Amino acid sequence: MDQFAPPPPPAPAPELLDRPQPKARPKADPAVPGLAPKDFASDQEVRWCPGCGDYAILKGIQKTLAELGARPESTVFVSGIGCSSRFPYYMNTYGFHTIHGRAPAVATGIKLANPFLDVWVVTGDGDGLSIGGNHLLHALRRNVDLNILLFNNAIYGLTKGQASPTTALGTRTPSTPEGSVDRPINPCAFALGSGARFVARTTDTAQKTLPGLLKRAHAHHGGSFVEIFQNCVVYNDGAFADLTAKAAAPEHQLYAVHGQPLIWGKDRRRGLKLNPNTLKLDIVAVGGGDGVDETEIMVHNETNPILAQMLATLSGPAAPVVMGVLYCDDTAPPYEEALLRQVHDAEADESGPSADLAALNGFLRQGRTWTVS
Repeated sequence: MDQFAPPPPPAPAPELLDRPQPKARPKADPAVPGLAPKDFASDQEVRWCPGCGDYAILKGIQKTLAELGARPESTVFVSGIGCSSRFPYYMNTYGFHTIHGRAPAVATGIKLANPFLDVWVVTGDGDGLSIGGNHLLHALRRNVDLNILLFNNAIYGLTKGQASPTTALGTRTPSTPEGSVDRPINPCAFALGSGARFVARTTDTAQKTLPGLLKRAHAHHGGSFVEIFQNCVVYNDGAFADLTAKAAAPEHQLYAVHGQPLIWGKDRRRGLKLNPNTLKLDIVAVGGGDGVDETEIMVHNETNPILAQMLATLSGPAAPVVMGVLYCDDTAPPYEEALLRQVHDAEADESGPSADLAALNGFLRQGRTWTVS
């Protein structure tokens, strides 16, 4: 099975203002030559620290847009403040470098003004989960059709290495010289708790699977949230080394695939089994003389929000970090579709609010008015 194959698509959504849905339109015009990844690179010098994980993500997104057949004039990148938020400068598309934490709010306005644009939000663990946590929460709960990418390096990189909302307990930083005592936020759990309908997780080094995951997020009919573990070589180097190193990855990452058993390990001998007594996922050996049969292993169902929360928050020294699509619900209409339909219906109702506005306009303009030429 294709690891990025989504569940069967839902019934077609109602038309938006009697026009085709944005996601229903062809992604590429056959009459227009396709673009290469380099065509999405701007002429600006990329100014991240040498070795920063953002370089890999930038290349991955440029490759994704080329494979999607995206057009620069129909694509917008919106960011807040932080190292990740320099992203719009490096994309040959429309872009807004906004203010700290407010990228989801600005992106929502863009999507409502022109729902046919592909709008991507690039934020970081500090920008998106500290000052911007409130804006991110509401964009997710409303299901605005935004592709939200949160680069998580578990540190404030731009402002010289202070602890961020995702910094691990005990980490010594300029703002936590004796070690952080703050319990870190789990971004995917936050997104699920906010009502996000698409939640996924990956790493900056997963170049073979990153484009496929981003294309899956882009295809989702509604808001999507993708957490990307990203290494900060200056202030938090190696924070995810146990997870991302080539030799360590198979033992510490479980790539969840819809409809497939939750198994990992270089020899595929470890799995997750639901404990009926505790209603938690137990780590068990698979096969062999002392292991359970593969048929007893939990099968991933990305439409199950309870399972998604269990996978997002799985912890412990022997527990893997679950990657891939944790949750996907294509049944809820995007916010802008419902809102613009409401506006359209109100305008068409001759006895509704539009009639009241027309009457008010007439009242304000009656009597002594004049025109200045």
